[in-house]
Amino acid sequence: MTAEIAWEQLKFDDNGLIPAIVQDAVSKEVLTLAYMNKESLEKSLETKETWFWSRSRAELWHKGATSGNTQQIVSMRYDCDGDALVVRVVPNGPACHTGAYSCFAGELVEGAEEASSAGVDDRFAILAELEALIATREAERPEGSYTTYLFEKGVDKILKKVGEEAAEVIIAAKNRSHEELRYEASDLIFHLLVLLREQKLPLDQVLSELQRRR
Repeated sequence: MTAEIAWEQLKFDDNGLIPAIVQDAVSKEVLTLAYMNKESLEKSLETKETWFWSRSRAELWHKGATSGNTQQIVSMRYDCDGDALVVRVVPNGPACHTGAYSCFAGELVEGAEEASSAGVDDRFAILAELEALIATREAERPEGSYTTYLFEKGVDKILKKVGEEAAEVIIAAKNRSHEELRYEASDLIFHLLVLLREQKLPLDQVLSELQRRR
């Protein structure tokens, strides 16, 4: 559906606003809830980056204009009532003004993190959790984090580690050691997920490729 046709489906409130849920297109984590008016929505569609309407400042604002933490739009969808948007983005840094990866850091119910993996086979829920954690590390870059170190060193360092861990897996397998193989395979999977994040390739697309081949 073209943007021109979609306009007719949207319902702005009495203040001319529509809520926009911003989601990381790679990790699927919800980053923030903001509001758009027609002008900011037009700018978002035109520039392929998020623009919002600030209710507190009563002005248009381009996400990341001062911080550099822009959000590249991958897709935009509206709900069945046409009164809310989901904007899937590739974030260039933290979404929250506090410097956090996501504005939704507070937890009201214990176990909410596990609940976020609903729909994922329990055997593989850890992969979804790890993918989200790696996305958080990339955005927030906490000091002393090994994952931060990898992202700051860049793709060549990450590729080197993937190669090293792949070699370690081969050696462990040749040694016929389950303990060693389990450890090295875990290292390889972790570094592969870091590489996928650096390349902005969702794990979902890898799983879809496996499903297609099946």
